[in-house]
Amino acid sequence: MDLSVLLIVLLVSPLIATLIMAALPAKSVGRPVYEGLHILSIVVVFCLAVYLVFKQFTTGQNIMAAAEWFRMDALASIFIALIGVIGFLVGLFSVPYIRHDVEVGNMDNGQVKTYYAFFSLFLFTMLLAASSNNIIMMWICIEATTLSTVFLVGVYQTKLALEAAWKYVIVCTAGVAFGLYGTLLFYANAASVLADSTKAAFWSEILPYASQLDPTVVAIAFTFCVIGFGTKAGLFPMHTWLPDAHSEAPSPVSALLSGVLLKVAVLVIIRFYVLTIGCIGQLFPSIMLTTIGILSVVVAAFSVYYQNDLKRKLAYHSCENIGIVALCLGFGGPLGIAAALLHSVFHGLTKALLFCISGNVLMKYGTRDLRKVTGVIKAAPATGTIMAMAFFALAGFPPFAMFNSEITAFMAGWSAHQYVVIVIFAIALTVVVCACAHVVSASVLGEPPEHMEKKDVPWSALVPEIILACLILWFGCALPQPILTGVDNATSIVLQQDVDPADTGSLLSGIANAVQGK
Repeated sequence: MDLSVLLIVLLVSPLIATLIMAALPAKSVGRPVYEGLHILSIVVVFCLAVYLVFKQFTTGQNIMAAAEWFRMDALASIFIALIGVIGFLVGLFSVPYIRHDVEVGNMDNGQVKTYYAFFSLFLFTMLLAASSNNIIMMWICIEATTLSTVFLVGVYQTKLALEAAWKYVIVCTAGVAFGLYGTLLFYANAASVLADSTKAAFWSEILPYASQLDPTVVAIAFTFCVIGFGTKAGLFPMHTWLPDAHSEAPSPVSALLSGVLLKVAVLVIIRFYVLTIGCIGQLFPSIMLTTIGILSVVVAAFSVYYQNDLKRKLAYHSCENIGIVALCLGFGGPLGIAAALLHSVFHGLTKALLFCISGNVLMKYGTRDLRKVTGVIKAAPATGTIMAMAFFALAGFPPFAMFNSEITAFMAGWSAHQYVVIVIFAIALTVVVCACAHVVSASVLGEPPEHMEKKDVPWSALVPEIILACLILWFGCALPQPILTGVDNATSIVLQQDVDPADTGSLLSGIANAVQGK
């Protein structure tokens, strides 16, 4: 089958699942039906996403669909792969997690229907945003992710959950409005330059003419885009929705929000970043992204340290790591761009794992308060072991994946002569390491509460987590060549120049370049 047709099938399959579930009457249709449709949806998305990404990485050819409306290049492929893999594994984890919520009375059948229907709709909106070639459609899709996830954040219908949902929709909608202003400025600027103004909304059509755009308008537009889409990405100071939404949403929803949605918003920022550096060069976007990035890392690092709520702690970790991605983009160059892309992938997998683990802790202990969560490794050995691994991975310890991207980030900063920023970055990461080590020593280790049964969560909840743990370990030790090739090609798209594979991709090549003074 033609790849463009498969891309359309990938995009519409979760929407079809949503519409079918929405049409079914909750009173007469049982939970197994929704579970079956949900599993079918995530399996189709996973298979098609992996196949299309593999084809794109191996052939290097862009996959276009619906004329110019959808474009799957190497840059989009990285994020589509993330949506497919994390959506599948978190979707599998959702089944035992929601079953537990039903058993303890946290959800009724109507809420189960809402959860699974909006889960697929969430995947649909993210896939659209990642593959869209129309800059206005990008904004619409990012706004649509807010509308699809607000019902997931408030699905428990408790007072705190509803407050978090309202805060999420108000802050994100207001913030993303700035993204609309920036998008329209880019569109109007392009329409005055392109011979055919009807093409002015398409990113691939604007790109060849980026150098002809008005520099002042582009600088203003990019500022609006960073503020607007940075709100959705969780960058400081627009991150205030993130701790509340993550803490009150079901753990699988938090895993998707942190593991995938924030990265899709970063992808949109990168698209406008490419147009901006093509017009006004690296200096202005570098200053902006470096400043916002280091502020996000520092503020979030200290917030992480003082949190006792497990999910709020993980939410601030998300703000910190999105700050690292912005920092890498600010450093620029092949190493900086590659580090930003790799960190987006590695953090997405790691944070999806940790939020699923937080779901295990909730199922076992019935609380998110880390002061009451002790002796996990004795009360639930498999969960405790994976939890310790995941926090060490989040702290950037070898041999886990985030060690590679964080070391590459330091080398990118060194190459960019951002020495003061590197020192501040190192101090903030030290605080993060201490916070992660404290969770392991105080909650994973120690003695479990008295009279707690020493029994782990169901294996159906552990299997997706084991796969995620294996992925971050595998990618930390030996990143597969197709992914390295994809990152090289995506870096070339961002920089609009051919990139030597020796300049990106792995820790060893980065160290070699640093030693050689490249």
